[in-house]
Amino acid sequence: MIDPLTVLTIVLMASATYCTRIIGYLVLRNRTLSPRATALMEAAPGCVLISVIAPHFVADNPADLIAIAITLLAATRLSMLPTVIVAVAATGLLRHFIG
Repeated sequence: MIDPLTVLTIVLMASATYCTRIIGYLVLRNRTLSPRATALMEAAPGCVLISVIAPHFVADNPADLIAIAITLLAATRLSMLPTVIVAVAATGLLRHFIG
């Protein structure tokens, strides 16, 4: 049985994510962004990704360190979505086979 607190946590996290997207849309829907603001908005997903994986730079798990190297290589060659897919796949496979 799934813990009700876990379900509540997931629902609240999804709601918070949805609200931030809707509020951003409502606030910016009738505005024209400057080139600088546009560049900032485009860079934000990358910043979030880095904040999630950055703690693993100090990890001592070989699978994580190899996955980071693969992710950095993919990031130099691919756009954001393929890089995320490569990163998730590499991490999952390496953790499964290396531990």
